[in-house]
Amino acid sequence: MTVSRSLKKQSPTPAGNTATWFLDKCRNMSSRPSTRFMASLFLLLFYSLADSFADLPSQFQAQQELTDINKSAILPTCPCRRAATLLEMDSKNGNECPKNITEASQIRHGLTLLDADFFNDIKVLEIAKGAKEFNIPIIRTNRKLVASINGGLHNPSPLVLELGELIKKKQITSEELTGIFLKRLRRYNPVLESVVTYTEDLAYQQAKEADKLLSQGVHLGPLHGIPYGLKDIISVPLYKTTWGSTTFKNQVLNIEAWVYKRNPWNIEEFSTGSSAGPAACTSAGMTPFAIGSETAGSITYPASRCGVTTLRPTFGSVGRTGVMSLSERLDKLGPFCRNAADCAVILDAIRGKDPDDLSSRDIPFGDPFSVDITKLTVGYLDDADMEVVHVLESKGIKVVPFKLNYTVDSVQGILNFTMDVDMLAHFDEWQRSGKDDDYEAQDQWPVELRRAHVVSAVDYLQAQRARGKLIQEVKENFNIDAFIGNATDWERVCMGNLLGLPVIVVPTGFKNIPNPPPTGTRRRTTVNTGIYAPPNHDHIALALAMAYQSATNHHKQRPPIDDLGPNDTIPNPPTVPIPPRRLHM
Repeated sequence: MTVSRSLKKQSPTPAGNTATWFLDKCRNMSSRPSTRFMASLFLLLFYSLADSFADLPSQFQAQQELTDINKSAILPTCPCRRAATLLEMDSKNGNECPKNITEASQIRHGLTLLDADFFNDIKVLEIAKGAKEFNIPIIRTNRKLVASINGGLHNPSPLVLELGELIKKKQITSEELTGIFLKRLRRYNPVLESVVTYTEDLAYQQAKEADKLLSQGVHLGPLHGIPYGLKDIISVPLYKTTWGSTTFKNQVLNIEAWVYKRNPWNIEEFSTGSSAGPAACTSAGMTPFAIGSETAGSITYPASRCGVTTLRPTFGSVGRTGVMSLSERLDKLGPFCRNAADCAVILDAIRGKDPDDLSSRDIPFGDPFSVDITKLTVGYLDDADMEVVHVLESKGIKVVPFKLNYTVDSVQGILNFTMDVDMLAHFDEWQRSGKDDDYEAQDQWPVELRRAHVVSAVDYLQAQRARGKLIQEVKENFNIDAFIGNATDWERVCMGNLLGLPVIVVPTGFKNIPNPPPTGTRRRTTVNTGIYAPPNHDHIALALAMAYQSATNHHKQRPPIDDLGPNDTIPNPPTVPIPPRRLHM
């Protein structure tokens, strides 16, 4: 039962007014121009204009309110202050302001061809800057990689839970267990800020039903009567599903998410990642386990920070109906647990074909408890935790040095094109209605989704062809059963999500926090590693993680949220800043 909802070089154009040149070219075209020509011509216009912004002054002084092409005021209090310097006058060059208005108007002429001319001048110039600095390098890299040959079909786009035993043996009831975890949720959430909605009535109702079934001799399996948490993008009828933003704070989706129907160590430091709530709740013992999601790092990063065991399963393993979609081609659901054995049991319970999610599949799930690990060959990367390597070797596993080779050098850009364009398709109305101006982190999704408006269909498909090339190269190079490496390396996070690789993140130790108080503290920074397997071989990664955890106790440690140490207090607000965002989390 749910107890809580927890919170990723074009040809030169003629000199003079580029927009005028573009419109003159259009007038000379047939009354029924080719859409392919129009798409190419628009890109030529946009990127030529974007090139011109490289010469714009980088710093300007404040000025009076401006008016965009539609005569709507651009107020100085616009939330996009980070781009405001693009429209402010230079004290030494007072004519820059009219010039910027002209440039924004010219770009808007191009945006009309995409039905995207609703942005104000500040956002238009921001889009141009993003296209110049971010989109164009990715486009050129992918074009060189997969589009240098015309025609052809080359490079196609492509538990056994301890709590469950207690309930089964009637040493505790589901209702009693639910009460314990609800009490912990309310006790620690003011510090961890990981819960957005308490589904208390529903949890007790389901707990009573579980106890009634057990009294009748009906036991539904190892998860019978176990309370758990859901990330706040997974819908449960009659309860708010806020999607982690105040812009959706009152949203109630009366649909049962498919996965729902299937049944901190240093509290000064941010948990990081959009599945931070499920990770923190599991780490602090506020829920026995929780379900989170990942598009690009939102399972692996918070699990690593909070010192819990988590599985990002093979893409398509778990249905996503009723779950907020960022990218249909990347989104995955997975469990946050205390140990790998629990992850195995929970994945077995929630996996399977979701009839309303066309990407989900009935993927055969081998029994991780029956794998003969002595017959496996496991590679380790340069950044692998060698303690894990030595422990597995002591278990009779053959371990060998390994290097994951591929020639695609735009992995991070491919992921961003895929995610941003997909997300914009799901949140187009949100952007067009101006709700993105109310989003909490203005330097994140709002900026990226505006930039996504000027990724052409051609360049999106080129990115998918490059993705297909990456998949093929990694497949040919993956000649071992699994490999061990850093779970939070950003290039590897992007690569793993583009390929749909399963990875299990396991805690491997702790180290002292930076700048501890002079009197000492029990707070720690968690250390972890990732065990990666080929797609559809989640059971291999799980078996290896279970073998490692059978010989170590890092996963059994508990964070010191009740006793930080003598004279250790957390500054309010914390002095540890929110880590800089690397493209996507």
